[in-house]
Amino acid sequence: MSETFFNPLIYTALTPLVGALSLYLIPTTSIYLCRLIALCFSCLSFLFSLLIWIQFDSGTSLFQFIFTFNWLERWNLYYTIGVDGISIFFILLTTFLTIICVLISWTSITFLVKEYLICFLILEFCLIQVFSVLDLLLFYIFFESVLIPMFLIVGIWGSRSRKIRAAYQFFLYTLVGSLLMLLGLIFIYFQTGTLDIQLLWQVNFSEFRQLVLWLSFFASFAIKIPMIPFHIWLPEAHAEAPTAGSVILAGILLKMGGFGFLRFSLPLFPFASTFFTPLVFSLSLIAVIYASLTTLRQVDLKKIIAYSSVSHMGFVTIGIFSSTLQGIEGSIILMLSHGLVSSALFLCVGILYDRHKTRIIKYYNGLVQTMPVFGIFFLFFSFANLGFPGTSSFIGEFLVLFGTFKASIFVTFLASLGMIFGAAYSIWLFNRIIFGVIKIQYFQLFQDLSRREFWILLPLILLVLWMGLYPSSFLDLIHFSVLNLMEQLC
Repeated sequence: MSETFFNPLIYTALTPLVGALSLYLIPTTSIYLCRLIALCFSCLSFLFSLLIWIQFDSGTSLFQFIFTFNWLERWNLYYTIGVDGISIFFILLTTFLTIICVLISWTSITFLVKEYLICFLILEFCLIQVFSVLDLLLFYIFFESVLIPMFLIVGIWGSRSRKIRAAYQFFLYTLVGSLLMLLGLIFIYFQTGTLDIQLLWQVNFSEFRQLVLWLSFFASFAIKIPMIPFHIWLPEAHAEAPTAGSVILAGILLKMGGFGFLRFSLPLFPFASTFFTPLVFSLSLIAVIYASLTTLRQVDLKKIIAYSSVSHMGFVTIGIFSSTLQGIEGSIILMLSHGLVSSALFLCVGILYDRHKTRIIKYYNGLVQTMPVFGIFFLFFSFANLGFPGTSSFIGEFLVLFGTFKASIFVTFLASLGMIFGAAYSIWLFNRIIFGVIKIQYFQLFQDLSRREFWILLPLILLVLWMGLYPSSFLDLIHFSVLNLMEQLC
């Protein structure tokens, strides 16, 4: 789709930035007004992203809603944005979860509220750019810009004493890995004279250069996902971040690595992607099995979900590098599902923390007696997390295993162990929290879900069921873009 006066992608991308500027201009004392403005602009951005979905042509693999601005024309660098079937749902997920983050922080954040909301709107702006820009340099700029608001969110509004350490760990880990990608894209520019993705897809790099460039990009994306052994920063960042920070971190930021593999590593370096597939499979299988076993040993509720995220993202990388249609489509569905399910689980943990100010699992027991509605929601998301049939995670994991079976039966067998371990830690966690004898010696006041919390969690249930029961509504839009990616791998 060519440039038009009303391009919903432009409005989707710019609305959070306008909202951040509006917040900056209003008086700091108007806390309720700050929250209301942030909610309105995040809702507006979500509505514009829905227009992208409604007007999207699922019968083509071409980029749509393209907008180009002459940024540095002298050096053949342009600001170009567009969406295809791979990126459209990541944009929708970003705009939807931003609304959730604003609502869940409505009462829990009590200081520097305006600055907190500005950070989230700027973060939303940068994330939408990451999933829509079609220039490699701009992708790198926005890919790194995400670190700044997230660093502030963890370091300033974190919940515990180690928040500064966690913020620096998150920032430094991801920044160092991305510097290698910067060197790689500089080399690409001097060799080809352009960083336009659509033009670079037509360039055939030599096999040796593909291997070197693939490794430079892999360092950045593997840390972002994160893959073992680059996962150390993730549990610490989750444990110290506020609830909304954990939601956006697990729901969106972890997906940037998988998106980078799909958008750059596979189509630009097909020989290297095939060459390094055994390495990726090995690291992914370690992540699936080791992270699942580590999850069973955790005592902090947030770290349990964080380590389970490492396991699920191991499934994602297996699907991506299976180089099969079903495997790649399954990995995209699994990333979207994980964005919903893990976000919901972090919201549930945040609800418990707001009431009892602890995340240590030994203090919780028998909550079904005092929080029955919460118990129902937590049961659903626990079953979704283990990939129960009828939920979105089942569709993603099934397609990944189905596609990987064509590539390697042995890898498929070991990866399927992750589903068994996933059932183990999900049911174990649910049983420890919900059932048993309530420990009244630790808590004196119990409150079930408020009306606000109920309406925050309900849409997540509906979306997980929609994706699990009617996945074709998502797969139809993804299909042709993945087919186009498969052609470039051949």
